[in-house]
Amino acid sequence: MRQKQFKAESKKLLDLMINSIYTHKEIFLRELISNASDAIDKLYFKSLTDNSVTLTKDDFRILLTVNKEDRQLIISDNGIGMTAEELENNLGVIAKSGSQKFKAENSDENIDIIGQFGVGFYSSFMVSKNVKVISKAHGNDEAYCWESSGAEGYTITPCEKEEAGTDIILTICDNTDEVNYDEYLESYRISALIKRYSNYIRYPIKMEFETSVPVEGKEGEYEKVKELRTLNSMLPIWKKSKSEITEDEYNTFYKDVFYDYEEPLRVIHAKTEGNATYNALLYVPSHAPYDYYSKDFEKGLQLYSKGVLISDKCSELLPDYFNFIRGIVDSEDLSLNISREMLQHDHQLKLIAKTLEKKIRTELTKMLNTDREKYEKFFDSFGNSLKFGIYSDYGMHKDDLIDLLMFKSSGDKKYVTLKEYAERMKSEQPSIYYASGETIDRIEMLPQVEKVKDMGYEILYLTDYIDEFALKTAMTYENKPFINICADDADFATEEEKDAVKAENEDNSDMFAFMKDALSDISAVRFTNKLKNHPVCLTNEGQISAEMEKVLQAMPDSKDVKAQYVLEINMNHPIAEKLKNLYSEDKDKLSAYAKLLYNQARLIGGLSIEDPLEFSKLICDLM
Repeated sequence: MRQKQFKAESKKLLDLMINSIYTHKEIFLRELISNASDAIDKLYFKSLTDNSVTLTKDDFRILLTVNKEDRQLIISDNGIGMTAEELENNLGVIAKSGSQKFKAENSDENIDIIGQFGVGFYSSFMVSKNVKVISKAHGNDEAYCWESSGAEGYTITPCEKEEAGTDIILTICDNTDEVNYDEYLESYRISALIKRYSNYIRYPIKMEFETSVPVEGKEGEYEKVKELRTLNSMLPIWKKSKSEITEDEYNTFYKDVFYDYEEPLRVIHAKTEGNATYNALLYVPSHAPYDYYSKDFEKGLQLYSKGVLISDKCSELLPDYFNFIRGIVDSEDLSLNISREMLQHDHQLKLIAKTLEKKIRTELTKMLNTDREKYEKFFDSFGNSLKFGIYSDYGMHKDDLIDLLMFKSSGDKKYVTLKEYAERMKSEQPSIYYASGETIDRIEMLPQVEKVKDMGYEILYLTDYIDEFALKTAMTYENKPFINICADDADFATEEEKDAVKAENEDNSDMFAFMKDALSDISAVRFTNKLKNHPVCLTNEGQISAEMEKVLQAMPDSKDVKAQYVLEINMNHPIAEKLKNLYSEDKDKLSAYAKLLYNQARLIGGLSIEDPLEFSKLICDLM
C-alpha cells in the first residue's frame, strides 16, 4: 500500500472545498446521496442494453447505516461501482466528474444524471475525520478501498465486497465547542435531512430504525427490533399528471410542506418545455403568514434540480408583488455552481421567472373572473402587494397589474374592479373619482362626498396607506384620469358656475387675504360651489393629499413633507354672508371664525388640530 497525493493543487483545493464552497455542513449528505443515485442510474441505463445486469429497477436502493460506537455513518448503493482506475481518476483528482464523462459518452436524452462537477464527494470531509470508499464495479471480481483523512493524501487497496456497488464509510468528527457533530449520528436527524434535500431521489433511501414491539403472548412486555424504513417519497407530486392528483392530495402536500393549517385558495400546476423547461407547483395561500409584514419575511420558491433541493427560498423566481406565492420549481437544465447551493444568474433562470410571473398573473385573473368570493378573500390578504407592484419601479408593471386591483366604492360599499367601474361610468363623466380616509365611514363624512354622489358619480374609497400612491402612479385607466375629490382640480361646475365662483372670489379677495393671515398652515382661502350642505372643507393643492401626508409623516426622514391646504367655504351657505358682515364690522371676530372653521375642516377631513385648547376656547367665546 502506498500513500498517494491528491492532484490539482491538492491541499489548497481541498481546503477550499471543505471551508468555502459549501455554506452548510449538512449539505454533505445531499451530495453523497446524489452521487449514489447517479451510480444507480448508470447501472440501470446499462441494464437496458446489457443482459448481464440482473437487477431490475425495483431492486435498486440506497442504504444508510449508523454505527454510534465507532462514530460511523455509511451510505451504500448497489449501483455500477468503480474499478481501481476509476477510484483513482474520480476521487484522486478533485473536480473530475465521472457523471459528466458518462453523459458525454452517452447521448440518450433520457439519461438524467445529477452530478456534473465531481466535487460533491469531498463535502464529506466537512464532517468526517476519515473517509473510506469500498467499491466493486459491475462485472468485475475485484473490489477496492479508497481511504483518506484529508489533504494529506489517500490510499487505494484491494478488499472484499460481495455485490457490485459502493459503500462510503464516514468516521464523523468529534464534537467541538462550535459544532455538534453527534447530530449526524442520530437517525431522526439523518431522516430529516433526507426529507429536506433528497426526498425526491427516484430510488428508495432506506435506513434501519430501532423500535419496540409487543412480545407475542406476554401482555405488557416489549422487545426492541430493527425495522428498515424508506425515508424518501421518490416520485414528486409535481411530476405527476394533473389527472392523477386529487384536490385533497394537492392540499395535503401544501399543508405538509409549507406548514399551513388552512387549505390554499388556488393551486397552479404547470409544466413547460422549450426555452424555459421546468415543472412548477405553486399555491395562493388563503391568508398571510404571521411575519408577512415584518422585515424577517423572505419571499421565494423552493428550487429543485432533478429532484434535489437546491434552494429553500429562491427569491429570484418571484417579483416582489407576487411575494405571497408559495411553491416548488424543478428544472433540469439550470446552470448551477460547483456546490449546487447557488445559482448562476443566467438567462435560464430569468426565463423561468418571466414565465412564472405570467402564469401567476393569468391564474389570478381566472380566479377574479370565475370565483369572486375567493378572489376577494385573496385580495383582503395580499391586495397591498399588487398595489405596491404598481407603485414600485416607477410604474413599470402597472399595465400588468392594474386589472387585478379592487376597491370598495360608494356604489354599494362592495369591491369593484377598475374595469367594472369604467363600464358603469356615466357617458359624460370625465374622470375616475376617489376619496381617501382611514375607514369608509370616515370617507363618507367628507364634505365633498355629498356633492359628488348627488351628481351620480361613483367614488372609489381608498382606505389603505398604499392606495393613493398606486393610483397616482397609474395616473389613468382607459384614458380616464384618477381624480381625488378633495383635490383643488376636482371641479364639477359648469362654465357658467365657474365664472360665478371666480367673480365672487375676486370681489372678496381682501377678506380672504385677511383670513389667510390669521391661519398659518394654509395656502389660500376661497369660496366654492363643490359643497352641498356642509359650510366648509379642506382641499389640497399639488400632488400630496391629506392621507399621503399622514403616510409620509410616519416615515423616517419625511417629517417635512406636507400637503398644501386650501380652506374652501360654501358660497351658498349662510356662513358666507356672516363672514362678509364680520369683515366689515368685526375683524377680530372674523379672525376667530377663520380659526374655528379651519379646525372644523381639519376634523371633518380626519386631520388632527394643533391646539385643542384654543379650539375649545373659541367655541366657548363665540357661544
